[in-house]
Amino acid sequence: MGKMDEFAAFDSTSMAELVRKKEVHPIELVDAAIERIERFNPALNAVITPMFDQARTVAQQKLPDGPFTGVPFLLKDLGAPFAGVRMALGTAFMTKFVPDHDSELVSRLKKSGLIILGKTNTPELGLLPTAEPRLFGPSRNPWNTGRTTGGSSGGSAAAVAAGFVPFAHANDGGGSIRIPASCCGVFGLNPTRARIPQGPDFGDQFSGLIIDHAVTRSVRDSAALLDATAGPDIGDPYWAPTPARPFLQEVGADHGKLRIAFSTKSPMGTPVHADCVTAARDAASLCASLGHEVEEAFPAVNADMVTSCFQVMFSAGCAWAIEGMALATSRKPTPDEFEPFTWAFYEMGRKQTASSYLLALSMLQRISRDIARFFLKYDVVLTPTLAEPPVPLGTFDFPGNPIQAFMRAATFSPFTAICNVTGQPAMSVPLYWNTEGLPVGTHFIGRFGDEATLFRLAAQLETARPWTGQQPTLKS
Repeated sequence: MGKMDEFAAFDSTSMAELVRKKEVHPIELVDAAIERIERFNPALNAVITPMFDQARTVAQQKLPDGPFTGVPFLLKDLGAPFAGVRMALGTAFMTKFVPDHDSELVSRLKKSGLIILGKTNTPELGLLPTAEPRLFGPSRNPWNTGRTTGGSSGGSAAAVAAGFVPFAHANDGGGSIRIPASCCGVFGLNPTRARIPQGPDFGDQFSGLIIDHAVTRSVRDSAALLDATAGPDIGDPYWAPTPARPFLQEVGADHGKLRIAFSTKSPMGTPVHADCVTAARDAASLCASLGHEVEEAFPAVNADMVTSCFQVMFSAGCAWAIEGMALATSRKPTPDEFEPFTWAFYEMGRKQTASSYLLALSMLQRISRDIARFFLKYDVVLTPTLAEPPVPLGTFDFPGNPIQAFMRAATFSPFTAICNVTGQPAMSVPLYWNTEGLPVGTHFIGRFGDEATLFRLAAQLETARPWTGQQPTLKS
């Protein structure tokens, strides 16, 4: 087994330890990752903007002394500007846009010692739960290349599942970390609202629906990365509660006996695939066997109201994004530079009024308070991550019909968006593979500001049922 394949089985914590002990030089890790990307990426299309020469140069210079010094990393090509490198956002309209500064998150990633190798594929503007942009073509699931990687962080999840890097940047506005984590069989934590800053360009996006973090191979990597990147930036409008101690210290800490509510029913009343039901019930049984108190329950949610309000905010957000891009590029947006769904969604958003947006926001805030009361009784809520296993590519292709595409996306992922509404942390944990060999994630929701409980539980589940041995068979 060559170093390319040897390192593919490591998480970032293990890689960083090798560098600290001087058993491996960062250039070896970078070269191994690049070799693996060059071999397998043509079949998967996960990485769409290589930064290999730049990464090799960085690897041979003095690196910051951080928790991940010398470890290779990938950025999602959405919401993470890197100075001097194109940020296309999955759209032809932005193919010539090159940011002149790093985001605060990218600055923190660099300070942690990470070496960024490139950027990963995403749907146009991150609007759909699959990475199939017209501009770059679809990312393909390493477990079955005819299936979706999920989205919008699909390229990142595919890259981690394929062993290109041990973890990769992702962000989430309705499930975009957890959906691809489920589809690709990796760990995906969506942190508490405003845990990670979005400056200097934004205070928040879509009134706080969107949050950044990563998809990872291991629980400890997710915790350690959150320690390295979390915390308010100068001028932030608000921020998440300060944790009691570093998140990494929660991994392996005493978890106590948790009160876990679980449900396998879609809040929308739509069907849930038998594999997803089985995965969630199996996870509930595992939690009970580990000493937790598990009972069937779920907060009352007006799904029609949530869907309607979400549609108002996301369409308005789409219009805001496109008009912001027009301002940044000094160009006028035209339909020929966008996919039909995006343009139709943009036009829908332009028709939203300020009052309709604020009304939708106030209704979602009211719903958030109702759900928060449910968590006075329970520590964690368990559901399927998705209502279906990874679906075939092309499933969400409804050109020019934004309502139909939006609703198909909602029925595929009816469990995730509520956490973007409430701002609560949630994670997709890879505990189950179906008879077709496809990963089916399980979704765990924690109290607002309480990633600690999720990390403790996730570490316990990872020990009880390790998933890193589950690796797809790749073809070059």
